[in-house]
Amino acid sequence: MKGAILTCKHHDGFCLWPSQYTDHTVANSPCPRDVVGEFSDACRRYGLKFGVYLSPWDRHSALYGTGKPYDDYFVNQLRELLTQYGPVFSVWLDGACGEGPCGKRQSYDWERYYAVVRELQPDACISVCGPDVRWCGNEAGHTRKSEWSVVPRRARDTEKIREKSQAEDSAEFRQRTISAGDKDLGGRDVVRDEPDLVWYPAEVNTSIRPGWFYHPEEDGQVKSLEELVRIYESSVGGNAAFLLNIPPTPEGLIHENDAARLRELGAYLRETYRRDLAEEAWIVRRSDTVQLLWPEPVKASRIVLMEDITQSQRVEAFAVFDGGGTEIYSGTVIGYKKIVPLESCVTDRFTIRILSSRMEPRLKFTGVY
Repeated sequence: MKGAILTCKHHDGFCLWPSQYTDHTVANSPCPRDVVGEFSDACRRYGLKFGVYLSPWDRHSALYGTGKPYDDYFVNQLRELLTQYGPVFSVWLDGACGEGPCGKRQSYDWERYYAVVRELQPDACISVCGPDVRWCGNEAGHTRKSEWSVVPRRARDTEKIREKSQAEDSAEFRQRTISAGDKDLGGRDVVRDEPDLVWYPAEVNTSIRPGWFYHPEEDGQVKSLEELVRIYESSVGGNAAFLLNIPPTPEGLIHENDAARLRELGAYLRETYRRDLAEEAWIVRRSDTVQLLWPEPVKASRIVLMEDITQSQRVEAFAVFDGGGTEIYSGTVIGYKKIVPLESCVTDRFTIRILSSRMEPRLKFTGVY
């Protein structure tokens, strides 16, 4: 993982930093420590980027539902988080919009919130209810077959008020897997008649447990290594970012079952992607074909492809062939990264052929593991 995002304030309105705009904070708790400060320091110490989640819905604030006074309050807290804790790589906003006092609801001034982030942390990505990174459409870890980063501009508005928060990875939830738009957000038929397109890559978010918060009865329900690998390789390896929720215990710790699974996932990824066999191959590149040849057969289980996304996302379909010319995989988009899973394949060559592309394809990386 490259970064960590702390839920600095959820819908209950309790602040994990000593905000000067409310008494409902750690400063007035049995643990009067600046948790946000400690967390951001730890991220820097261990080489992780630091991000913040700040819920727009505050069930504790009497200002909720009053319009500008509440927006002022929210922006003031946002400014605290973006000025006191160093560089922030992600500002994660969701669209929760429940009732306040006497049934009042708040109409969030999103553009004002975005402007504050751009002013104070111009390198931060504003995620989910924001213009930079979009929600993939579910919280169960499912991904689209074809995930396009170029989508209609109207896709930016799909999650600004979200009613579909998830409790668990249930059969009922899986039936409505894609809710942030359609299953195809950027295919040629979708974008052909769109007047305005944007670069809006997806994020896949799910929890390591059935729920988003810690419950002791879920200690034995931590996702298996196999399930986490599947989600990782279909999200990170499917042109999306991957956010994995880890709920702390009431003591502020990561439960050992969760920690053990994370160590297993890290070990798997380091071992699987440790040695790039492509560095030992003779590579022949043409406009729509990449061929890798080895002097002796190699055993491979993953191919990693990356487009040069500074030239946008172009590839619509591709196929992989082994040394005998047999097609062993067919896929659609590549984008920033595509992980091609293979049954352990022993061969002295692979041929990757681009079958359909928007303009000339521009692959910048081919790896074999």
